Amino acid sequence: MAEFIPETPLGVYLLPLILVALLLLFWLVYRRRGHSRSFEGVLKSIAFERISNLIIPSADEGEIQIDHLLLTSQGLLIIDLKDVIGTVFGSDKMQDWTVIGESHRFTFANPQPALYDRIAAVRQIVRQVPVAGRILFLDGAEFTKGVPGLVCNLDGLLAEFREHDNAAAKVKVDAFRPHWELIIAKAKLSTAPNEKRRTPAV
Repeated sequence: MAEFIPETPLGVYLLPLILVALLLLFWLVYRRRGHSRSFEGVLKSIAFERISNLIIPSADEGEIQIDHLLLTSQGLLIIDLKDVIGTVFGSDKMQDWTVIGESHRFTFANPQPALYDRIAAVRQIVRQVPVAGRILFLDGAEFTKGVPGLVCNLDGLLAEFREHDNAAAKVKVDAFRPHWELIIAKAKLSTAPNEKRRTPAV
């Protein structure tokens, strides 16, 4: 293979640069796939049932979309998923949050007010069931200046909502299930792919 690489300073470094670029590309793909598997695994560990991309009536007027709604042993849980890579600067009171990565920088609106609206919409339908919401950042995101109130990562989500006593969890989930079915009856699905996913009881 050496005869195909010119004997110049550029040629000497060309092959190692190509190999490094290929290894970096492989690592990025592997990391993204690992995030997806971890996300699905954590949701299966905490959710007895799950529906994604549903639309329900808003607490005020109109409709509101929810990324993921889970039936857990602690009640209903709304998950807003954020898959960003870099350092995230945000707080409860900041209007815009900023992500700074190695080669990018961008801002997005503080997602917590929208999550509060989603929680209110679900509570309007199921008034006697605990309803929580979390903004889930995958492992590519890092908060170095403190983590806002409704934000968590996969480990935090698992620690907070996983039920180790399956018998006790089943009793609680059975009590919540009529309210879950009420939400399903009120909801309609968005036109996004993978519209509905229901996970059987664990």
